Parts: sequence; C-alpha cells; structure tokens
Amino acid sequence: MSNISNNLKYLRKKKGHTQQNFADIMEIKRSLIGAYEEDRAEPKYELLKKIAEYFDLTIDEFINEKISDSWKPKPKSSGSNLRVLSISVDQNDKENIELVPVKASAGYLNGFSDPQYISDLPKFQLPLAALRQGTFRAFEIMGDSMLPVQPGSVIIGEYLDNWNEVKTGETYVVISKNEGVVYKRAGNRFKENKDLKLVSDNKVYDPYTIAADDILEIWRAKAYISTSLPEPAPDPTMETLTQMMAQMQKSISQLNKN
Repeated sequence: MSNISNNLKYLRKKKGHTQQNFADIMEIKRSLIGAYEEDRAEPKYELLKKIAEYFDLTIDEFINEKISDSWKPKPKSSGSNLRVLSISVDQNDKENIELVPVKASAGYLNGFSDPQYISDLPKFQLPLAALRQGTFRAFEIMGDSMLPVQPGSVIIGEYLDNWNEVKTGETYVVISKNEGVVYKRAGNRFKENKDLKLVSDNKVYDPYTIAADDILEIWRAKAYISTSLPEPAPDPTMETLTQMMAQMQKSISQLNKN
C-alpha cells in the first residue's frame, strides 16, 4: 500500500473517526475514503491539501512519510509549507499546467498568488507519467545562460512546497522579488536566512546569490519543450580523436590491472 493509504487509515482511526464520519468532514462519499485506504485510488490535489491541513501536516509529510505512533514531524522553517499556491483545474477537476510566457513574467511577480491572474494564464496538460502527481507550471525562458537549453524554451517545473528539498546541482525555476523568473542550477542547499547560490550552465555567466527572504517560489525542473532542434554533432578533430585514444588506452590498462 502507498503512504497515502496507510497514513489516511492510521490518522483517521487515531482521531476516532469511522470512514463515514471522515467522509462527512471532507464532504465526499464514504466509498472514496474506502478506495483511498485500500490504495485503489488517490485523492486529487485539493483534497490532499484539505486532508493534510485537517491532520496538521504538510502535503509532503502526508504523501512521503510513513506516519505511526513513533513518527515525529520535522521542525518547520521558513523553507517549509508556509505559502499559498493558486492553481486552475479543468472541467474534470484535474489540475492544469499554466504557462507563464516571457511577456507575462513581470506580472507574475504580483499575480502569482492571485487565483484570477492564474486562471487567466494559458494552460495545457501533458499525458506523461512523470507529470501525474504534483503541481506543475511552465515558464518560457530567454537568454543563453542555460545553454544548451535554447532561449524561448519552456521549462515545466514541479512546485516545491518545502525549499529545504533544494539539491545542489539540480535545476530550478526560481521566482524572486529582484531577479524575477530565472532558470538556474542550485549551487547550494537552501538554508533558513541564508543566500541561495544560482549557477548558469553557460560558464560565460558568473554564479550569484539571492537572499532567502527575496524568494517567492521555487519550481523543480521536470521537463522542457523547445522548438530549437539539436544540430548534428561536428566531425571529430585530431584533438578529440587523440583524447578518445587516450581514454581507450586508459580503460584497457585498467581492465588489464583488474
């Protein structure tokens, strides 16, 4: 069974609720509670959020932790679940992926928490397994600081509820008051009241830092869409052939030693 099913059953019983009692509290059918606890279905985001809040948990804790009598929640810092995220859904109550074009980036700094602003953004969905669980948003990027990802590409990011999960070396869309919308690689882990180092893949651009209290949102990059197709690989030069031969000799020598 998934953590969701086990956690829901454990927490419901700990509160002394029957499935019907809890279904009434959540304003859903009792059969849905049964399906969630038997791992035959999973709650949608808005219901997940409602359940987590009822049990005084973050969504991350409810989904990823194995909650039992011996479990203790992690201390919450400014990187934890303290922000309200506005989303939009389709007619089947499925979350959309909203697109933030370059021309809308400036407005996003003021409207990111405004439900009306978010509902007015272009939106789409992708039937990909990697994008089924979570909340996603797409950001059009400009500039060549993250080559080989080309200017005009669209980065699809997963909402990072807990900034303490930022990992060094991974790429993120970071929304900040002063820098706006940027796509960068994390140069360090997030720490409360510390600067976050942002690194470009194009080494022409120097790394820089932004203050933790300047950050508005962080989205973990999951995929990107580009209309710039890759160029064919150039013919090998004498230098690259020499390097290849040296690497082959090194590998052969290592095999002989083993």
